[in-house]
Amino acid sequence: MVVRLVSRAPAQVARESAAKEEQLRAELAGLPSLIVALSGGTDSAYLAWIAKEILGRRALAVTALSASFPESEQRGVEEFVRQFDIAHEFLPTDELSNPLYVVNEPDRCYHCKDELFAKLDELARARSFAGVAYGVNVDDLGDFRPGQQAARDHRVLTPLLDAGLTKAEIRELSQRAGLPTWDKPAAACLASRIAHGIAVTEENLEQVERGEEALRELGFRQVRVRYHGDLVRVEIAPEELPRALTPEMAQKFAEIFKALGFKFVTLDLEGYRQGSFNPQR
Repeated sequence: MVVRLVSRAPAQVARESAAKEEQLRAELAGLPSLIVALSGGTDSAYLAWIAKEILGRRALAVTALSASFPESEQRGVEEFVRQFDIAHEFLPTDELSNPLYVVNEPDRCYHCKDELFAKLDELARARSFAGVAYGVNVDDLGDFRPGQQAARDHRVLTPLLDAGLTKAEIRELSQRAGLPTWDKPAAACLASRIAHGIAVTEENLEQVERGEEALRELGFRQVRVRYHGDLVRVEIAPEELPRALTPEMAQKFAEIFKALGFKFVTLDLEGYRQGSFNPQR
């Protein structure tokens, strides 16, 4: 038997994503007001933008500030909300005071999101917002993400998921809307770079942040600095690996990471992959 794969025409794909966006707009229009958890990534930025489009000042984007949130991401959020006139606030969180977070077991993300959503719940009650939403999408369901359980525990709204939007569709709709985040590389908190079982500290978070900033200064776009104690494992997007696999670049990597306190510097030959510390990986 011959199986023929039928690909969808670009026009059909555009129609389908537009229909999903209309569904999203209708869902948001039915809310009296909303707080959006804005990390600054493609998904949450799109959700914050469209919530503002529909609800105006009845939508508030809130970004958690902690030691695991890179300064570069903070600057990006500030520029984004300024560019699109989105009502926004930063909300300090203190995951490092929670031993269940610091010990860094595979469920670390649950404890981080549990604190975030608890504080957003408090803010919603204090300001009389109808609910809290975050930018989970259809593709996120296939990954190991304990933070999604925290969201369910706090009854956080999932408008993008409810509309059936995938990551690719969110990027397409973001590009159509003129959002600069449409092609932003995947990002996650700095603690996700620390190998499970190694305690999360301000010091190793700073090492990771400074290492990734140095790699971007070298011109690499999609990077991860994976912390294994004395050893650092550098992940770079597969399409960028040829540039990394030279003696000259190896020397630069060694200089950067030994200056940050690592004894051993390695380059992961599989390249960047999302969630490489996740249990199933």
